[in-house]
Amino acid sequence: MTAAGAAAVVIGLDVGTTAVKAVAFGTNAPWRRVAVREYPLAEPAPGQAVQDPAVVLDAVAAALAECVAAAAPAEVLAVSVSAAMHGLLALDAACRPLTPLITWADARAGDQARALRRSGRAQDLHALTGAPVHPMTPLTKLRWFAEHDPATMRAARWWAGLKDYVLLWLTGELVTELSSASGTGLLDLAARTWSPVALEVAGVGADRLPPIRATTATRPLAPGAAARIGLPAGTPVVLGAADGPLGNLGTGATAPGVASLSLGTSGAVRMMVSEPQVDGDQTLFCYALTDAMWVVGGAISNGGIVVRWAREAFAPDVGGDAAVLELAAAVPAGSEGLVMLPHLLAERAPLWDPDLPGAYLGLRRRHTRAHLIRAAVEGVCRQMRLLLDRLDDVSTVRAVRVTGGVFGAALWRDVMAAALARPIHVVGDTDGTALGAAALGLFALGLSPAPERAAAALAGPDVTPPVMPDPALVAAYDETRAAIPALIAALDPVATLFGGPVR
Repeated sequence: MTAAGAAAVVIGLDVGTTAVKAVAFGTNAPWRRVAVREYPLAEPAPGQAVQDPAVVLDAVAAALAECVAAAAPAEVLAVSVSAAMHGLLALDAACRPLTPLITWADARAGDQARALRRSGRAQDLHALTGAPVHPMTPLTKLRWFAEHDPATMRAARWWAGLKDYVLLWLTGELVTELSSASGTGLLDLAARTWSPVALEVAGVGADRLPPIRATTATRPLAPGAAARIGLPAGTPVVLGAADGPLGNLGTGATAPGVASLSLGTSGAVRMMVSEPQVDGDQTLFCYALTDAMWVVGGAISNGGIVVRWAREAFAPDVGGDAAVLELAAAVPAGSEGLVMLPHLLAERAPLWDPDLPGAYLGLRRRHTRAHLIRAAVEGVCRQMRLLLDRLDDVSTVRAVRVTGGVFGAALWRDVMAAALARPIHVVGDTDGTALGAAALGLFALGLSPAPERAAAALAGPDVTPPVMPDPALVAAYDETRAAIPALIAALDPVATLFGGPVR
């Protein structure tokens, strides 16, 4: 169906780490119009990862304006918002930025996270808030400001996240919502309010944080934003949720026993539950979609970026991704005993230890660059299996719905299915988070009885068959997993030579 014949659309706005995507979804037939704008992630100092909030807002405005124009003459029922989690931004009393947006990837608060872990407070905070104590969280970032930039700490009237700042521009009101708040490390999961205990650790009062609203709450589109994007002032803006939980909704991973796995530069595995909960080992996060729908799961920092590094380091002459993966596919499963621990960037789940180093284990003369690249693919998939094992402790995972551009390659599909030892259903929709936002928007407007029903209607029929795990590959990867402790222990004599203790 064409846009011209569509009666109405809902726009899912997905504000990510390096790009914003605005997608208009037809409400009477599964069609869409997409607009994308990219923006840089700056690294002004080692370990820092920040963005200019004005640049992000310009990209949001441009993507929305293009999307609205492409969907015309269909009526826009609402704009529903998704955004990346864990960002932090200081604002003055007039809501003007005092700092750049400090993203989830910023690791400056590493010392603060380590200190909380050493003190034993990290476990209590994780159980209270559902967010692991890690440099990514606003809680640890606020402690960093208190210790290293007290002038900004004093000057800031408000501390806000990426979603909050986008909503401020769209509606003229500074608010947050339950989902984004649940990723800050500052929310009391049980009370659904800012936690006095966590706020004391962070060094801020609740009066310096935006008020928390429901993810289905709406606000009218402000006149200034309306004029810039070509919509009537007063058009409903649905506050929406964070990108992770909306990814589950958009990929159809909402039923018991069905997990959602996303793999791009980084990766995550999440599963929907009806009540907030934290696993006993505290290896998983717990974030909200709505008050009655929560996700538990884990995120890794080292996803597709690991294989991109391997390509650049070992095979810059081979060509693009397809050629490099073809090279790796010629190597037997298990890479003939070569194992990669893919901790190139500060790692998150399941250990939440940013100091974990990466390594190749079992390296021998017979190994070629093809082995090194395949071992990188297998290492990333093995990390995802570790997260899935933790989810199994919460509720048995029967199937996994996966999304990400890497799954266009047969090697990634086959290795992931075998590493997880479960069927994977590749969701070919790269707009999954935006679709989740749009579906939540329809539910918020009362146009669908449930978010998952809205998502199914917007996505249309799903006819892609699952990728079944190859039993031979499953056996090979089980054998490799079992060998890793011995490979690590074999290095104990080397540690002794350099004066280190034998475990």
